[in-house]
Amino acid sequence: MAKNFWLLESASLYKTVKLGLAIKRKIFSKKTPYQKIEIVDSLGFGKVLFIDGLVQTTQADEFIYHEMISHVPLLLHPNPKKVLIIGGGDGGVLREVLKHPVKEAIMVEIDQDVIRACERFMPEISEGAFQNKNAKIIIDDGFKFVKNQKDAFDLIIVDSCDPLGPAKKLFNPEFYKNVYLALKKEGVAVFQSGSTFMQQKELRAFFEKNKSYFPFVRMYLTAIPTYEGGFYGFTLVSKKINPDKEGLAAVEKKFKNLNLKTKYYNPQIHFASFVLPNYIKDYLTSKK
Repeated sequence: MAKNFWLLESASLYKTVKLGLAIKRKIFSKKTPYQKIEIVDSLGFGKVLFIDGLVQTTQADEFIYHEMISHVPLLLHPNPKKVLIIGGGDGGVLREVLKHPVKEAIMVEIDQDVIRACERFMPEISEGAFQNKNAKIIIDDGFKFVKNQKDAFDLIIVDSCDPLGPAKKLFNPEFYKNVYLALKKEGVAVFQSGSTFMQQKELRAFFEKNKSYFPFVRMYLTAIPTYEGGFYGFTLVSKKINPDKEGLAAVEKKFKNLNLKTKYYNPQIHFASFVLPNYIKDYLTSKK
């Protein structure tokens, strides 16, 4: 019987911290034209997806990330019918979006091999979402795809990898501008924004650049065990809808009417997640 072994993240997103996981076995590995995909079976977190040596999602805690990046903007928008997902090859965001009565959920993923690998070896995440009649999967560069869209979507969810490799362009000011143009007049978008402790400089720049295009820019938080650095940030931007004006009763009503089944998200968490610790407020608002 093979012994368990420890696997450390091999990429250098953070210079001082690396996540290590106890691994039972390697399941899949492939170097594609875009990145290296690995899936392993871990002792504590079930199956784990690595992209270029960094943990992207795990079977045990994926629901936190996928529910929070999806339901917060979906329940903020009054009637989201057409949703664009950039990235998200594991299918978790698509799964959550399709819990809502959207007419079309378009997912644009640059690397088809990510979808194939996750659908085959981690089907617990997508739960059949790729075969849903309201889902449309496009294999394309998300940066280029958004550039060609105008006034097209109610909601855009940017479920990108970390700012390395092919995902680097999704942290570019031109991309934020194109997201603005691709949204309808009541459009909302959300970006995964990384560790609020380990990436303060990047988050401040990201926040400020989005304020150049959107009248409403807010950060909200969650905590995900396998994402280092404490609180993990999402940046929500909107053309017209002020997230501060949405009341708890309205979100509770929508949540109840949709009969949403969630493991992490609830209307109280929705509002609590926008309450920021002082250290985050300080670096987002400081003029230094």
